[in-house]
Amino acid sequence: MSKRIEINDLNVYYSNFLAVEGVSLTIEPRTVTAFIGPSGCGKSTLLRTINRMHEVIPGARVEGEVLIDGQDLYGPGIDPVVVRRQVGMVFQRPNPFPTMSIRDNVIAGVKLNNRKMSKSDADNLVEQSLQGANLWNEVKDRLDKPGSGLSGGQQQRLCIARAIAVSPDVLLMDEPCSALDPISTLAIEDLIGELKNEFTIVIVTHNMQQASRVSDRTAFFNISGTGEPGKLIEFDDTTTIFENPHVQSTEDYISGRFG
Repeated sequence: MSKRIEINDLNVYYSNFLAVEGVSLTIEPRTVTAFIGPSGCGKSTLLRTINRMHEVIPGARVEGEVLIDGQDLYGPGIDPVVVRRQVGMVFQRPNPFPTMSIRDNVIAGVKLNNRKMSKSDADNLVEQSLQGANLWNEVKDRLDKPGSGLSGGQQQRLCIARAIAVSPDVLLMDEPCSALDPISTLAIEDLIGELKNEFTIVIVTHNMQQASRVSDRTAFFNISGTGEPGKLIEFDDTTTIFENPHVQSTEDYISGRFG
């Protein structure tokens, strides 16, 4: 399922404001790539271009290419809904549908895509997705209870189960642990390590230790001043970025001198 992502000379605009400028990078299949950098440098904006979620903001547009296994997501005739099915997303705060049961939360995306399923197929998909999110054993006896009744960490894993239920190729995570306690954070990090065996994963994080723990490659973004576009400064193996970066500003950020 996992796919290669190629971003070529990408500029991202909100109306006339250039938010991200000139980004080019390649993300290999079955890897975890971390986007790091100070607030406002375009990490989340860039992440959302990979499944065209930024387009929900009026005036948002891109120049350049975002390719998944060679197919341009912004090519003529490409349906953003199909892109978002192919590229799943987990947000900063857990967002299970509050009126839905745990079971219905898992298969909500599948139903939205008008897939007809028998009850046994749906049951199998719910169990498979919750197993994939390391949540099945904790919730298997209360699948008809509201998803909003779970703890924060469990809710985030439920959202991951919902994302993987539609069988995406890529999984995007925008600071998925920022609202969680350390134990829940560790559970999500362990899960990311397992999920990369099936998916290409891109994660935005402000936690340097998390980036160093979970990612294979790390991209450092920065901004030269207020109102200036975010730019990719350095992209390399995570070990290199954290132990021997080639750009001084990368080392300054990782060591806590700014940001």
